[in-house]
Amino acid sequence: MSFDVDTVRADFPAMSLTAHGKPLVFLDSAASAQKPRQVLDAMRTFYETSYANVHRGLYELSERATTAYEESREKVRRFINAADSKEIVFTSGATDSINTVAFSWGAQHLSAGDEVILSQAEHHSNIVPWQLLRERKGFTIKVVPVSDRGEFDFAAYERMLSDKTKLVAVMHVSNVLGSVFPVKAITAAAHKAGAAVLIDGCQGATHLPVDMQDIGCDFYAFSGHKLYGPTGIGVLYGRAAVLEKTNPFRGGGDMIRSVSFEKSEWADIPARFEAGTPPIVQAVGLGHAVDYVSKIGMSAVAGRERELCAALQDGVLSVGGFRVIGTAPDKAGVVSFVSDFAHPQDIAMILDQEGICVRTGHHCAQPLHERFGISVSVRASLGVYNTLEDIEKLVAALHKVKRFFA
Repeated sequence: MSFDVDTVRADFPAMSLTAHGKPLVFLDSAASAQKPRQVLDAMRTFYETSYANVHRGLYELSERATTAYEESREKVRRFINAADSKEIVFTSGATDSINTVAFSWGAQHLSAGDEVILSQAEHHSNIVPWQLLRERKGFTIKVVPVSDRGEFDFAAYERMLSDKTKLVAVMHVSNVLGSVFPVKAITAAAHKAGAAVLIDGCQGATHLPVDMQDIGCDFYAFSGHKLYGPTGIGVLYGRAAVLEKTNPFRGGGDMIRSVSFEKSEWADIPARFEAGTPPIVQAVGLGHAVDYVSKIGMSAVAGRERELCAALQDGVLSVGGFRVIGTAPDKAGVVSFVSDFAHPQDIAMILDQEGICVRTGHHCAQPLHERFGISVSVRASLGVYNTLEDIEKLVAALHKVKRFFA
């Protein structure tokens, strides 16, 4: 399957921008993707014609807003093939989603003597919440290593699993390595040991078809802004049987059935996890972003991006003097690298002069960088609007970097 990238690029206003007089080459979608007009127009129209608070008003405008908000929830359900829309919780982002699992489910189910398994590649958002909860609960965190190629060490993982394991929390696709982790097998092994599973799907839902029925995990988290939607909106998928037995950790309006000064009773899922006025317009925007990528087809997105990712990696290596961090055979949309002769910040500054946007730093994955013996790297990441010409421009700019520094 394939799609017409020129048609796609025409949908994104940013693709017509210039930087330093050069056509913009945007290779930082792993941080935050650009937005198509379909999303921008839908959000503006909603603000102008349908905006009101949801779930609370009996007047037509509120009912219209509520319908649009809940339609977006159903769009997300279909997008990830969840069993029921009540398994879709809207949050402020993937970080919020993971914190919701930690301080609601985790606060109830984890205690001293238990073990939580993470991987060496995790984003800080899937490390720090568990450290904060560990300080309160006293459980142990164990870490699955990644190989020199950036692959999840499944054999080591299986050795770590025991009756003490209560949660496995790992990413679907590494935001540094691009490696695709075998989340279905990881989930099956964890469930066999009696543990729950949380998948950080920030990069997975952006680059790959995602199916909750196939993966079988208990929780899956992703952000809207990486999926061509707005900031301020995220998704927490949770199996209904798990969410229904989980207490919320945020209190406020709309998440309760009744309140007295003696006690409160929680609303049904997913409302009990959506305290206060939700990100209404952002949810509508996310729904339209889901419509957009669904029309293209996530299988088509995955196929094209695999080809571009391979070309991107080969192109960086062809320059000479650059080392790619993570060369697993199964990669999606991300290539990070370092140089023998130039600091990543210097590389990025020269690329910027050529109109090329990349990310430098530890990409919120300091432990992973330490594992590869580096402190920072350059990251080029792909979106539906990228082309082979973008990669050729990056490679040409890297040759310029080499001529300047080597």
